[in-house]
Amino acid sequence: MEKLLILDFGSQYTQLIARRTRELNIYSEIKPFNYPFEKIVADQFIKGIVLSGGPRSVYDDHAPHIDQNLFKLGVPVLGICYGLQLIAFSSNGKVDPAAKREYGRAELLIDDDSDLLFGLDSPSIVWMSHGDYLKAVPENFEIIAHTENSPIAAIRHKEKNIYGLQFHPEVHHTVVGKQILENFLFNICNFRGDWSPKSFIESAIENIRSTVESEKVICALSGGVDSSVAAVLLQQAVGDQLTCIFVDTGLLREGEVGDINSVFHEHFHMKLIIVTAADLFQSKLAHILDPEKKRKIIGNLFIEIFEREARKLGDYGYLAQGTLYPDVIESISFKGPSSTIKTHHNVGGLPKKMKLKLIEPLKELFKDEVRQVGRELGLPEKIIGRHPFPGPGLAIRIIGDVTPERIHTLQKADRIYIEELKRSELYSTIWQAFCVLLPVQSVGVMGDERTYENVIALRAVTSTDGMTADWYPIPYEILAKASNRIINEVKGINRVVYDVSSKPPATIEWE
Repeated sequence: MEKLLILDFGSQYTQLIARRTRELNIYSEIKPFNYPFEKIVADQFIKGIVLSGGPRSVYDDHAPHIDQNLFKLGVPVLGICYGLQLIAFSSNGKVDPAAKREYGRAELLIDDDSDLLFGLDSPSIVWMSHGDYLKAVPENFEIIAHTENSPIAAIRHKEKNIYGLQFHPEVHHTVVGKQILENFLFNICNFRGDWSPKSFIESAIENIRSTVESEKVICALSGGVDSSVAAVLLQQAVGDQLTCIFVDTGLLREGEVGDINSVFHEHFHMKLIIVTAADLFQSKLAHILDPEKKRKIIGNLFIEIFEREARKLGDYGYLAQGTLYPDVIESISFKGPSSTIKTHHNVGGLPKKMKLKLIEPLKELFKDEVRQVGRELGLPEKIIGRHPFPGPGLAIRIIGDVTPERIHTLQKADRIYIEELKRSELYSTIWQAFCVLLPVQSVGVMGDERTYENVIALRAVTSTDGMTADWYPIPYEILAKASNRIINEVKGINRVVYDVSSKPPATIEWE
């Protein structure tokens, strides 16, 4: 399978390069900047290489660099921002701190549009984000574009397919970014552009079968998009060798257990074990207020229950997880694993505690690609189109103490909110929407009587993969209807508020 290799130097936009490439039906992989050169040479499927941006200066003592032999492979190379400066620095060009740092939009003026910049308007709006700039072009390179602040905004080698851009073509604000990437990928690298959900399914099934062979597989099914798609893909590959375990923690959305049984047992005819453990989870969470403690208690208890059920099944060789590409990237990135913002629920614990080999059939995909694969596999839209749901469930949407009464209150409010979003046809437009039950009581008036009851916060965001998000401007009349229904239909709620925070600086979930 032909691929684009993206070497990560720590840019906040590195994942966007991969996403834009995938949107053009070209498979791409992100590797850290120090990915072994021998592996690059040995990979016959690499048809192009991109050097990402990064926060460092190429002349810093500990700046990340690459093996100079990369430029001798004959594989086309595109350097973006830091990548451009690295190409120049490696070829004895001159990189200096810019007299004026450049962040935001700039007008790109094209000096030569024969290949990388073919067909672009001049001037065109591009997105800059740099403190250093290229002061002198290295030998055998030439300038092909400039801006008012950057006299060298794009370069190319006179003989080799090596290119550099001072701006970021992968970001939405670069109006001509997609066209530049298309020129590089199709006209310079000669990609076919035939990677698709269907082709992924075919290769994934083949890989699963050759990996698993005759051994049995256990899948931790949560009912979310990722584990659901992983389960159906595995079933297509190994059939009855697969058994799914669904743990009802009592922290799920209203009606979740019935939906899971209907879709996976009755429709897909999977071997499905449903474990009822609501009382156990709620007893362990009693009086626990710290969100990280909640996550760890839920995660550890889930592992114990899963391990117990797995032992009952006997001889199984593999554990399947719905790990996605962003999780993989985070663990191998230039910066190393990120600091703990919150503990992941579905990665980290199970493989170490269980003597099972790990299989992650979706680890090459982003969230939207998983949805495309799921549709191709025939999963119903109520599963594929559903919003992300945290592994610890409603426990982290109940700020403070988790009690059966508070779980029930939140389930009722959340069901009403989602119903109203679906009725107004906003649900599929929004990346994630949910209710949060606050540890706050406020004064209200109901039936001429004073009340002192709970507050519900409504949250709705737009995003592509959850890495960044913006709050969604739900029309006032829809908010009013949801608020009115929640206050009237859910006992114990007398006030509803709407969260208008973006990520960053806030996270999507409140805990």
